[in-house]
Amino acid sequence: MTQLSINVNKIALLRNSRGRDFPNVINFAKKFIDLGVHGITVHPRQDERHITVKDAYELAEFLQDFPDVEYNIEGYPSDAFMKIILQTKPDQCTLVPDGVNQVTSDHGWDMTKHQKRISELAIEIADYGVRSAVFLDPEVHQVELVAQTGVDRIELYTEEFASFYGSKEQQMVLQKYQQAASKAQELGLGVNAGHDLDSQNLATFLTIPAILEVSIGHVLTIECIEQGMPTVVKKYLDICNNSA
Repeated sequence: MTQLSINVNKIALLRNSRGRDFPNVINFAKKFIDLGVHGITVHPRQDERHITVKDAYELAEFLQDFPDVEYNIEGYPSDAFMKIILQTKPDQCTLVPDGVNQVTSDHGWDMTKHQKRISELAIEIADYGVRSAVFLDPEVHQVELVAQTGVDRIELYTEEFASFYGSKEQQMVLQKYQQAASKAQELGLGVNAGHDLDSQNLATFLTIPAILEVSIGHVLTIECIEQGMPTVVKKYLDICNNSA
């Protein structure tokens, strides 16, 4: 069964747009947990335009009361970010190669350039007692390089799949993800996935066997506004529970 982790960045973005603590991120994390989600994800960017450093710490404290709910902090491994990981010790740290001015994550790590750095970070994160993952494009060669670093998991960047979903190229693109996931699993890496997955395309993506976790936020938040949180979360959980 695939675990569903909800990214609450968009809740924080709505809060920040009005300059007061509403909607409250902790309250919404609790609502999602009460509906049965398996994890909470945040991505504290350097400009704090949605999740703030304060949020990351407060969620870490809050989630101590929910040991069965995984906490995933993702982001670019700056010194400030790694300090958050050291002090909060989430269940998982997902390393993302974001630039300071990026609107959203739009590519995985190029391991031909960053393998040494990722290897160093894998050791550091393991020393914290935290599981590590790296954001990766669906390329077998990149997976092979990651497997040499000591990282625990990859998170497949799924924007390409989402873009081609429903088109004549869908199966060809999905096959790239299948091959990358299969190679990762063969080499002992766990496989997560995320970015632009939604209630329409998720079941198809999860025909790939043994995807451990999907992290979903943007579209799910919009769907919750349109359809209500209980309806939407149940839909996603049903898909995840029926995964390959």
